[in-house]
Amino acid sequence: MDKKWRIGAVSYLNTRPLLLGMEQSSFKERIDLVKSYPAQIAQDLLDDTIDIGLVPVAIMPLLKNPQIVSKYVIGTEGEVASVALFSQVPMDQIEKVYLDYQSRTSVALAKILFKNYWKKEVEFLIATEGYMNEISDTRAGIIIGDRALASLNRFEHIYDLGLAWKEYTGLPFVFAAWVANKPIPAAFMEAFDAANAYGLANLEEVIALIPASEQVYDLHKYYTENISYTLTAEKKKGLESFLKLIQP
Repeated sequence: MDKKWRIGAVSYLNTRPLLLGMEQSSFKERIDLVKSYPAQIAQDLLDDTIDIGLVPVAIMPLLKNPQIVSKYVIGTEGEVASVALFSQVPMDQIEKVYLDYQSRTSVALAKILFKNYWKKEVEFLIATEGYMNEISDTRAGIIIGDRALASLNRFEHIYDLGLAWKEYTGLPFVFAAWVANKPIPAAFMEAFDAANAYGLANLEEVIALIPASEQVYDLHKYYTENISYTLTAEKKKGLESFLKLIQP
């Protein structure tokens, strides 16, 4: 029997199009799929408990031989909607910022933007479960994923990190990519990319399978305007720029 590849993926709405073909076709017999939040999938790849992970790109410098193995990513050409700084006061009044424990990339991006784009010094706070309820007065917070989409109507001020990066650099941004910690056979990756592509070509099927209770945002807009799934040359430039900026 052929080897089953261990695949780790983020369990957010933004991954549903990429995962549909893996979960609804014969391809699922070729993989063991694990779903969690970004920072945990990143740790799984670092610990070698998975072979390929849809991981925050900020962990790539921590891997010995990181390889982006797919042409599909979680990226944005501008406004991403699901990664933002939320606050009840405007930027000039923010003093402290909670950093979402679920993502390494968004935390690193926020620090870059505060230093280089907003040019503002704040105290960063390590967030724990329930931290969103502490966002008030001069305390703001980075929220990502489905929780960010559900928070879009809860706060007076929202600073979209994808849009801020685009305004700062002129480039799109890659939040997560399919990264391997070992060589992966080309034949498997061809089938892997085909599985990724299936949901992107059948977005109405993807949306129909998502319970109404989880549809806290216009998912057609999210999948076609906010999230950009193809690793283009411009996204590679944006990724290279980001990785340089997070170097110690």
